[in-house]
Amino acid sequence: MSLRAGVLAVQGDVSEHARAIERAATAHDESAEVVEIRESGLVPDCDVLLMPGGESTTISRLIHREGIAGEIETHVAEGNPVLATCAGLIVAASDAHDDRVETLNIVDATVERNAFGRQKDSFEAPLDVAGFEDPFPAVFIRAPVIDYVGSDVEVLASWDDRPVAIRDGPVVGTSFHPELTEDPRIHDLAFFDSVES
Repeated sequence: MSLRAGVLAVQGDVSEHARAIERAATAHDESAEVVEIRESGLVPDCDVLLMPGGESTTISRLIHREGIAGEIETHVAEGNPVLATCAGLIVAASDAHDDRVETLNIVDATVERNAFGRQKDSFEAPLDVAGFEDPFPAVFIRAPVIDYVGSDVEVLASWDDRPVAIRDGPVVGTSFHPELTEDPRIHDLAFFDSVES
């Protein structure tokens, strides 16, 4: 099986996510074709979609301006998997507590930007993630706080008594950057469990 993985490439950790999805595919003896998405018309051909970190106000503005936002919403409505990390999660949320961010409302959660601190407050933490035998080495950089989740949202991991990884239907969202480790398990959880089920 070859997976067509779209990485939202208007800003953020594009190459890191591309390598992470390729590592996860290799672990399943499969291949992944990575497509960088900067314009409309590409999302409908993707099996899975990654929304990386970066600057949420910029990402929000560009995906709406380029006509990508509606394609992402349709992708999710059709049950296709999405992994939204850090700023990607902010844009995916139902509310970002910031009028500059026009969210997609594909995750029933609200988030607060940079609530874990600024760049200098970045840290790594071993996270207990639902279904993982060993802790995941999470990297938090200007990470948002998830301050509300809907009743149908599954909390996959918490840090300091606050959710930092959630699943809402086909969408997995994380406050941290799983692509900055060599550990493919978050990408595996987001995509291959969904794709293979």
